[in-house]
Amino acid sequence: SDMNILFTLCGRAGSKGVKGKNARDFLDVPLVWYSMANIALYMEKYAGEDDIKIVLNTDSEPLKDLVRRVKDVPVTIIHREESLAGDKVPKVAVILDSLNKAEEAFARKFDMVVDLDITSPLRTVQDVKNAIDRKKQRNDVDVVYSVAPSRRNPYFNMVKEENGFFCKAIPSNFTTRQEAPVFYDMNASIYAYSPDALRNKEHATFFNSGCDAVVMADTGILDIDSEEDYELMQVIAKYLYENEKSFKETFTKANSWK
Repeated sequence: SDMNILFTLCGRAGSKGVKGKNARDFLDVPLVWYSMANIALYMEKYAGEDDIKIVLNTDSEPLKDLVRRVKDVPVTIIHREESLAGDKVPKVAVILDSLNKAEEAFARKFDMVVDLDITSPLRTVQDVKNAIDRKKQRNDVDVVYSVAPSRRNPYFNMVKEENGFFCKAIPSNFTTRQEAPVFYDMNASIYAYSPDALRNKEHATFFNSGCDAVVMADTGILDIDSEEDYELMQVIAKYLYENEKSFKETFTKANSWK
């Protein structure tokens, strides 16, 4: 059945690790365009009868300018209030602000809010579709988010320091990794929210319960939180765009707006 879906793009002007990262270029294409490319491809291929709206929530003028340059993807700009611009503000609070302002701007209610993290260029349109489809199937969950298979396991090869010694994060006697319970990394790329949950659920503990996930390829993902990560991610991305059709599609679309 057709749904009103709100896509959100959120980015602050300030950032601790990488200066002005949200408005930076990634392989000579503005970083935000990769997320916009995913939305454009989703609308072309999979939106069907769904009605899609897109907002950017930011206090960064350069970021607003970059988003306005893409005529194919109509984005409504929401200026982020100062109270929501600090680095201690939970992302969920910004998403709720985006939802409230979008419902006002478009004079409609939304059935789902899909946040695509600007600093995660390595996602495919299929990943976005998977998250939206899963959320449509699961009315009983507050959010469906993306994960990648974890490279480490707290029962098996993750350790912590305690009283001067290093020991396993969770004591166990598994002899192979295969025996241990499977873990995933939240890769902070895609979140498909229930609007009711955004309004009614405690933001600080939002992800402690009522969640489902979709698995994305492990791209050796680095969050772009340092200059070194920023450089290394471009090396990985270049490899993927050259060798994997589904990644190349996103890059080609984003690159076409230059």
